[in-house]
Amino acid sequence: MDLLIQQIFNGLSLGAIYAVFGVGFGLMLATLGVLNAAHGTFATWGGLIVLYLVNDMGLGLWLSILIGVIAAGLLAVAVDFIAFQPIRSRSGDLLPALITSIGVWIFLLAAAQIATGAKTSRYAPEATPQGSFTLLGLSIGRAQLISIAALIIVGFGLHALLHRTKVGAAMRAVGTSPMAASLGGVNPVLIVAITAFLSGAIAGLAGITMGLSTSTVNFLLGEALLLKGFAAVIIGGFGDVRGTILGGLLIGVAEVLTAQYVSGSLRDAITFGLLLAFLVFRPRGLFGSATAMKTARA
Repeated sequence: MDLLIQQIFNGLSLGAIYAVFGVGFGLMLATLGVLNAAHGTFATWGGLIVLYLVNDMGLGLWLSILIGVIAAGLLAVAVDFIAFQPIRSRSGDLLPALITSIGVWIFLLAAAQIATGAKTSRYAPEATPQGSFTLLGLSIGRAQLISIAALIIVGFGLHALLHRTKVGAAMRAVGTSPMAASLGGVNPVLIVAITAFLSGAIAGLAGITMGLSTSTVNFLLGEALLLKGFAAVIIGGFGDVRGTILGGLLIGVAEVLTAQYVSGSLRDAITFGLLLAFLVFRPRGLFGSATAMKTARA
């Protein structure tokens, strides 16, 4: 019983990383209508930047995380304006944006491979949270606490932003109809930039927490997150932060329990089994609405 509870906690901490990434991915998809295949590279570059600042520049971890998150957000803004904005201004169709994002993905992935020499690097042990402590019989790693704290901050913060502020209302309005939002006095270009920044920054944070949880970073860090984050969005439902968080946590727990009690080689299979089941039997996900689905398909 103790082992089961411990593994559920381990799954929740892993799922927290998936959920954070999925929230940023879903924000881009639901608000801007972009199924961004390059989103995982924002996580990769966030992790790489923090690794460089901590190991090579000697900066403190928390300052490095802040810089890494901001850098990933700015990278997402640059990608949106260079790659997606011209498509959005012409047609706004999903397919051209998806094809363009694949090109951006290949470019940023290759750049990360060149920057790292395709090698896996480790954080300096003295520069990152190490070890664990025991609470109520659970062994809790300090890196796990960071992942869970990141999810709480992102989840509550983004939900409050979207539903309790004028900026959030403007983001939802632009996601529904940029033209109608513009007629209502909203600056769509500014709102798109804010949305892209938040989406990229959240992806960067997910990449950073993933790197801290394993103490390693390589150029493929964001690729696994991309697939798991996409699955979290599908399971939770388009356009719903709560659903994406629940979907990410569910995937994390399912993976860890499968690895513990069935086989470690099947942990990815359970994720994509869940994804397939939801796509077939409940494509709108746990919390998704028909309106959000229609927006995502537009």
